[in-house]
Amino acid sequence: MTKLKRIKILSNIVLFIFGAVWLYPFYIMIVNALKNRREIFANPLSLPSLLTFKNFIAAFESLDFVKSFFNSAVVTIGSIILIVIFPAMAAYALSRGFNRVSKKIYTGVSLTMLIPFQAIMIPLISLAGKMKLLNKCGLMLMYLGLGSSMAIFLFYGALKGIPKSLDEAAKIDGANSIQVFFKIIFPMLKPTTVTVIVLNSIWFWNDYLLPSLVINRPETHTIPLKMFYFFGAYSTQWDLALAGLIIAILPIVILYACLQKHIIEGISDGAVK
Repeated sequence: MTKLKRIKILSNIVLFIFGAVWLYPFYIMIVNALKNRREIFANPLSLPSLLTFKNFIAAFESLDFVKSFFNSAVVTIGSIILIVIFPAMAAYALSRGFNRVSKKIYTGVSLTMLIPFQAIMIPLISLAGKMKLLNKCGLMLMYLGLGSSMAIFLFYGALKGIPKSLDEAAKIDGANSIQVFFKIIFPMLKPTTVTVIVLNSIWFWNDYLLPSLVINRPETHTIPLKMFYFFGAYSTQWDLALAGLIIAILPIVILYACLQKHIIEGISDGAVK
């Protein structure tokens, strides 16, 4: 028992150290967002001598937060709808296939997860320009294409754990394949669906690189693109930038906090079964 207690105490110490290291950047961000610019440069590690929320008000106005929030929400929600419905349907078709072709297609789709975005970035943007897709709709279609492989991988694994007898029983009762999927199978994929929603929402909401290449009108800029205005060529408005970062990440943190209990279950369903 003494040995087990020592191991437990040592494990807790190690976990505490790792937790402190992981939370340290958030401490820096929150503490300095409550300071003025002079205090930040004087000592970025110290607590603020006088709490001020002027940075948040100024950052809110500089970001044109209502409009940029709306743009980010449209892109994120639209992309999430696409990346949940179509990959789930594709995974259902592949998981219920009885031939080698469906297995090869699934293997090919899974292998595309290994292709880095940088390898296809230039031809993708060039093709999007020729097809007049340098806008929010084009961005959502690109997110669908880039994120489908992971979504199909998770949905496919979860569907393998659902017996095909449910499909057969529903079809005997007169349901077609679309009805079977949306009324019987899809509701059973809730943990995996929540996992796909959360993981991709974090990506879509925080992404800067792809929107900077695709969105070419200032009035349609998302929050990450607006955040770039705080970082000039010769100076950086660290007080506003840090306050803006906190405002920007709050929606996605709230979403994660509400849905986190389903994430581990969904990942295990999609990767193990």
